Amino acid sequence: MANFGEDFSQIDVSEEEKDKLVAEVIRYVLFKTHQNSGCPIKRDELTHLITKNYRQRHLPALVIKEAREKLSSIFGYEMKELQRSRPSSTNQIRSSQQSATSYIIMSQLPADVYSKYVEDKENAHMTGLTFAVVGIVYLSGGKISEENLWRHLRRMGLDESDERHPLFGNMKQALEALVQQRYLQKDKFNGQEGNTLMYELAERATDESVGGRLKEHIAQIVKKDVASLEVD
Repeated sequence: MANFGEDFSQIDVSEEEKDKLVAEVIRYVLFKTHQNSGCPIKRDELTHLITKNYRQRHLPALVIKEAREKLSSIFGYEMKELQRSRPSSTNQIRSSQQSATSYIIMSQLPADVYSKYVEDKENAHMTGLTFAVVGIVYLSGGKISEENLWRHLRRMGLDESDERHPLFGNMKQALEALVQQRYLQKDKFNGQEGNTLMYELAERATDESVGGRLKEHIAQIVKKDVASLEVD
């Protein structure tokens, strides 16, 4: 058996087989990210891909680890691990997502370089919508009812009944996409007035790469507002 690293030294697969599995994981991650508009990829999906023809217990973890390293060194992407959080309320009656590990890929290029050479300007409106919705939920303490969320969005000219918005198309589907991409978590809760649909910040929105930028942006807005009041 070929020696291709201490981590793999106890696993009965050849270096050629290992390289093939790593390449399959990388192709799968890149393809699924593009196909599903950046929705996180479940670890279970990658594990199934690796164990179709292999049964070694530790093989998935080692293959995924090397795939992450190669995505970084060759493609300039960080394959970031996300841990799905459970709903905050004990009155939850049905969760839209189960607790699980998933991955997203993020460019490691400097922000200005990424914006100039890589960022898809045609989808900038979706980035704006994401930032606005996450900002509303963040300023509401990290959790908001569906009714109140749409109330805030209507003040921005975005109505849940609009199925043909010139930028976002079906508004309900646009909001649901943020759930699938794990910026939001949607759950039903049993309250005094019956079942209420609540939106909470999901793991992608609470990650520092998003949450940090959001806090910085909000701080800048508050600073400008305070400065304008002082001038007045």
